[in-house]
Parts: sequence; C-alpha cells; structure tokens
Amino acid sequence: WNLDRRLNAVMSAAARSGESEDAYGSWAPAVDIFERGDDLVIRAELPGVSRDEIEINVENNTLTLRGERKQDVEVDEGNNYRSERTYGRFSRRFSLPTTVDTGRVVATHKDGVLEIVLPKVEQAKPKRVEIAAA
Repeated sequence: WNLDRRLNAVMSAAARSGESEDAYGSWAPAVDIFERGDDLVIRAELPGVSRDEIEINVENNTLTLRGERKQDVEVDEGNNYRSERTYGRFSRRFSLPTTVDTGRVVATHKDGVLEIVLPKVEQAKPKRVEIAAA
C-alpha cells in the first residue's frame, strides 16, 4: 500500500463511522493532502483567517487543525442582500501514518492558504541495498 491509499482508507473509515471532522464548528476548510519528495503535505484553504486564529496540534499520530474565521464588519439585516460565506470556529482532524516524523512538522500561512509539511522519519525513506560479492 502506498501512502495515498492509506490516507484514503483512513479518511473513508472516518466517514463511514459517522465521525465528523468538523464537529467542533460550523464549517471546515477544504484541504489537499499529497506527497512531495520525502514529505507529506496538507494544504488548507483559510481565506480571511489570520495566522493568530489558527492552532495546529500533533498528538498520538493525529494532527488537529483548529481556528476561527471572524466576520469583519457587522452588517444590518435590512442592508444584507446576500450572505454566502461561513464564519465561526472550525476543526479538522487527520490520522497520520506512523512514517511521519511528528517532531519536525512545519507550517506556513500565505495568501489564505495554510501549508503543513510533515517529514517522513529517516527509516521510512526508501534505501537501496547494495549486493556484495560472496
């Protein structure tokens, strides 16, 4: 099984069990999860959420992403023609494969996109074994 299949299996199992990743709040940011070189990368769309409103925790091979998108300006109901954006608290939880080195996780936030880089542990990286002459 490659990492992609394992991640899909974990996500599907959570959905089948009825476990809601966003039970903490009223909305959940969209994410992409992919491999880049020796890293697992999670990118979350967080437009309008400041860096100070985001919390990332890694514990027991689970990454938890929490935060809040606050409404900038109070709009009078009578002056509001349409309101499609969602505000409030959010939470997403992701089960991480044991191949992730949770001590070296790095996160950046730019242009409304949060990127979390999860490096693989050294022993999880493929290593070529040389064959010695007998």
